[in-house]
Amino acid sequence: MTIPENPSLADLQVLVGDWNIELRFPNSPSSVMGHASYEWLEDGAFLVMHTGSKQAGTPYSTCIVGRDDVSKPYTMLYFDNRGVSRVYMMSLEGKQWKQWRDNPGFSQRFFGELSDDGNTIRARWEKCEDGKEWAHDFDLIYTRVVK
Repeated sequence: MTIPENPSLADLQVLVGDWNIELRFPNSPSSVMGHASYEWLEDGAFLVMHTGSKQAGTPYSTCIVGRDDVSKPYTMLYFDNRGVSRVYMMSLEGKQWKQWRDNPGFSQRFFGELSDDGNTIRARWEKCEDGKEWAHDFDLIYTRVVK
């Protein structure tokens, strides 16, 4: 296990590795399978997250995660192959993993919980398009493939 050079990112070590992802949408009987990988950039100065597939299926995204050494939330810069570019805040405390962005017209929030052994993450995304009502978007199950 590599310890990141940036001590303010040490809590993210639990995410490093390869993961299979199952996406479940509320009104669909079938699920969509995907992949994610998390790795250190520049010996742990930042965490890089790649999700999805360049070939087909879910959007392919890249995220760069970092943190001010005196602030609690992480900052996550997101970009995907649809041309979507976003900035999220993120936290990982104990087994609770959260991501969120508050933007007029389209806010999002993610809640994930790591299993006791750290090899499964059950999560959900919610969205708010009117600034008032939150709606369930989809569920995810991350299963670790390689640490």
